Amino acid sequence: QGVLSDLTKVTGLHGLDPVLLVLVVGIVMFTLGFAGCVGALRENICLLKFFCGAIVFIFLLEVAVAVLAFLFQDWVRDRVKEFFENNIKSYRDDIDLQNLIDSLQKINHCCGAQGPDDWDFNIYFNCSSESKSREKCGVPFSCCIPDPAQKVVNTQCGYDIRKKSKSQWDDQIFVKGCILALEAWLPRNIYIVAGVFIAISLLQIFGIFLARTLISDIEAVKAGNAF
Repeated sequence: QGVLSDLTKVTGLHGLDPVLLVLVVGIVMFTLGFAGCVGALRENICLLKFFCGAIVFIFLLEVAVAVLAFLFQDWVRDRVKEFFENNIKSYRDDIDLQNLIDSLQKINHCCGAQGPDDWDFNIYFNCSSESKSREKCGVPFSCCIPDPAQKVVNTQCGYDIRKKSKSQWDDQIFVKGCILALEAWLPRNIYIVAGVFIAISLLQIFGIFLARTLISDIEAVKAGNAF
């Protein structure tokens, strides 16, 4: 939505509309599905080779990204921090981005990239004396520790919280940064992550095998007919 009308949001990392990511993934899946399905039904070697080559490329890309992310953890951490901070700046500019950040903070019980003070990057939550926002020196409601007794979400629970001393934050908001929360989440769920990666890899390898087998059979039949 908003990001499509201003591509600098993507190129400048000023915020990423989740809808754009969904659109890109959908287009890739549709293209691969179309090529594989029509290629198999019509025995079209060109479409099958495209399907096979694309899956091989995606598989190699996944492996390369995983290896590079492991080798350059500090660089990845810095890029994630920069990306998260830039998205904090654009929090109120895009409702999809806002919902994504809120979900991330609520699920991981975190606030900001490194901590609640990161919300100073946003003009609405900034503590500067020039700010006229009612949300000044606060945090989004998704940073608040939920009260089991409240059935209705209090969207104003984070107002003025950072005007208080940090010793009072623990009882009202999450104080851990989302980068630290995500780093802590990975070791706890390493077997799940590894299992998902292996399952996806096996499906891709199986798809490549089937495509190559079908291509070989079609070429063999055509060669036989030629004689």
